Amino acid sequence: MAQVESFLLDHTKVIAPYVRVAGKEKQENVKITKYDLRLVQPNLEEIPTGALHTLEHLIAVKLRGELEGIIDISPMGCRTGFYLILWGEYDTETIRDGLVKVLKYVVTAKEADVTAVSAKECGNYRDHSLFGAQEYAEQILEKGISSDPFVRK
Repeated sequence: MAQVESFLLDHTKVIAPYVRVAGKEKQENVKITKYDLRLVQPNLEEIPTGALHTLEHLIAVKLRGELEGIIDISPMGCRTGFYLILWGEYDTETIRDGLVKVLKYVVTAKEADVTAVSAKECGNYRDHSLFGAQEYAEQILEKGISSDPFVRK
């Protein structure tokens, strides 16, 4: 049976917020990398769904302006962060720096800046909270995002 990488991570030892490489796939000349963008401390905190949903929409759009080759940005089921999947590979500092820029944008965003929030564009358009997204973005930025899951960098 194949192992799920994130289930092998000791969630009691990590220090969020952080960015880490969570997986790599390579076939011939194609390389795909998955990053763990952990925003709050596992098993101690979780981001409410409305705030997480709005963060997802803002990060999905704005991070594409910071990093090339993004395939997907998806929230974790535990609501502690996101997975970022992209073509190629960046160092964790580059991913972190792009995420910091986007979170600074979130802090100053207006309702009109949150895209795809209608019934036509979103599968749960009523469950958004810009206020919540901004509160969490501020908290995350105040703590600082490490480029290592176990050591504050």
